[in-house]
Amino acid sequence: MSKTSPSATKENKIVEALKTAYAMELETVQNYIAASVNLDGVRSDVVKKALAADIAEELSHAQTLANRIKTIGGQVPGSLALERKQKSLQPLEDSTDIVGVIKGVIDAEEAAIAQYNAIIKICDGVDYVTQDMAIGLLSGEEDHRREFIGFLKEYEK
Repeated sequence: MSKTSPSATKENKIVEALKTAYAMELETVQNYIAASVNLDGVRSDVVKKALAADIAEELSHAQTLANRIKTIGGQVPGSLALERKQKSLQPLEDSTDIVGVIKGVIDAEEAAIAQYNAIIKICDGVDYVTQDMAIGLLSGEEDHRREFIGFLKEYEK
């Protein structure tokens, strides 16, 4: 019986954490596309445009994660292996519920921020390249969250 070394276990945890982040980014892309197309109403335009612009960045995050997964010895999962969790960002019955979409975006960004913080911790002292990548991706997610918190303040006036 072979034992798994502590460093191999840590590397497996890093790959699994990256796969989770990868799934989250792709789910965000799907839901941002849906929201940017489904929203209706005069006041929805700025949110729709912000979501449409963020799609490319979120997709870039997924590609960055996929490349890192492969680089460190993992296999990038296909669509059937990806878990979905963004309940609050699912298309709403009321296509004019801009506040509901904004809150869903904030929830998704907060989940991504938590995942990148977890990756940063797992990588500490083990994989500085992945840690640095996660720090960069974290910054983008924090920027997105800040933008939508600003929208929420305006729409809840």
